[in-house]
Amino acid sequence: MKLRTAILLIAGIVAVNIPLQWLTIRQDLTSDKRYTLSEATKTQFKDLNGTLKIDLMLDGELNSGFTRLRKATDEIIRELSLYADIKTQILTQEQAASLGLSPTIIHERTQDGRTAQTTIYPYARLKYNGKSMIVNLLQNNRGLSGEENLNRSIEGLEYTLAEAIHTIKQTEVARVAFLEGHGETEEQNVYDLEQALSRYFQIDRGVLGNQAGILDQYKCVIIADPQQPFSETDKYILDQYVMQGGRILWLLNGVRFSGDMLQTEGVTPIIALDLNLTDMLFRYGVRINPALVQDLQCLPIPVDVSQDPSQPNFQPLPWTYAPLLLTNENSPITRGVMQVMSTMVSCVEWVGGEDGLSKDILLATSTASMLTPTPAEVDLSDLTINRERFQYAYIPVATSLEGIFPSVFAHRMPPEGIINPGDQLKTGKKTRQIVVAGGNLAKNDWEQGQPLPVGFDRYTETQFGNRDFLVNSVLWLTDDAGLISLRQKTVALRLLNDKIAHDQRKKIQIISLLTPLVLIALPGAVVGLGRRKKYKK
Repeated sequence: MKLRTAILLIAGIVAVNIPLQWLTIRQDLTSDKRYTLSEATKTQFKDLNGTLKIDLMLDGELNSGFTRLRKATDEIIRELSLYADIKTQILTQEQAASLGLSPTIIHERTQDGRTAQTTIYPYARLKYNGKSMIVNLLQNNRGLSGEENLNRSIEGLEYTLAEAIHTIKQTEVARVAFLEGHGETEEQNVYDLEQALSRYFQIDRGVLGNQAGILDQYKCVIIADPQQPFSETDKYILDQYVMQGGRILWLLNGVRFSGDMLQTEGVTPIIALDLNLTDMLFRYGVRINPALVQDLQCLPIPVDVSQDPSQPNFQPLPWTYAPLLLTNENSPITRGVMQVMSTMVSCVEWVGGEDGLSKDILLATSTASMLTPTPAEVDLSDLTINRERFQYAYIPVATSLEGIFPSVFAHRMPPEGIINPGDQLKTGKKTRQIVVAGGNLAKNDWEQGQPLPVGFDRYTETQFGNRDFLVNSVLWLTDDAGLISLRQKTVALRLLNDKIAHDQRKKIQIISLLTPLVLIALPGAVVGLGRRKKYKK
């Protein structure tokens, strides 16, 4: 009878385990759901028809932080392997260097007090259907510590890989247009931004003309720092483009000033800049105020403080008209983006009340700001700062808008001269726009015939977050797959107390070693004592 019961029990176990070997049961028990992939990511990888090859370059003698990043990368690739055929291999540092990649140099102090230098290549190369793309796994925000940057990098792994595979598997490249014809920033001065966007889009430039549907082929339109008014024909074409679901990145100044006059004469008048867009933007739920923003958190400029013109003495003085803008950590567009450099910017203001639009502030000033209304004058000879006047906080400079926008031509006839106007739409499809009250945020300088990165300040030799902000803005505007929302994923950072960890190192090691052994031995001892007591009777 006992034999028969044992045989039945073994047969039951085998019968249950045979189907279980083809069944995968996974449960993410972490509080921050760090091992849970979004549906958008799963969809991207389920749609792959062939093998995805991933070459990992983050290898070698890694410290604890980069070991976490490498481990997290391996873990997310294992998760992704449930939805696609993925093969990985490790590239050596020599192979990574042969690809022309810039390494990350880590300087650390060892336990014996010496300084150690480690070269790391935090990259991955994805290859699919004859195409390849290299992605940087490491985020490097100047305002964060090393541990915080590594944690942000771990948070962004899913988005980095999902966005890369979304781009690499595209059979048709989406098109983005830079508008011309209104004194917009010249192509050479947005060269760096165009190069950054060309990784994802085909970049075109051109004037609107009078063809009603001329923009329909473009996923997004960028209007960078226009200086001349828009005609009613231009506005109609743009408005109907938005009604059709088009997306626009507006980079507009609220005031007119002369940078050349300021540089040569040290003074420039500032007046309101009328682009004939006020009524249009108002209908879309936003207004750009004709005032200049000043902020105590700003860039310095070199000023000659010498009394002798023959012996100039340039000293850095704060230039409050060049505020360093704060980014919104709760928006997928600006999360993890460094401060954004700006010069002569205005402020944006929401209007329209309960218009059903989703609005979010993307860039704002610090807690010590002020507004200079127009008309006024900016004079380099007067750089004195009255701190009592800087009483405003978080003046908004950029905002995102999402929803169904009403047409500015809802109760108006199309302008004369429009070719093929088609059916005039009074309300549109759900879409997105971003309005930035500063045209020069996208402008790059040149040095010795080479373009500098957008957001690079030559005087302080500091790279700010302009490029990341602008690229993320266009990606958000054109994101139909919902991938950009993955940038909001958070992983709790739990740091050790470095002083305690160093001073009590031996004690912590002993506790860490003995605790698992005690936890294993304790149940065995309890069972042993119980059996001994049972059979002793």
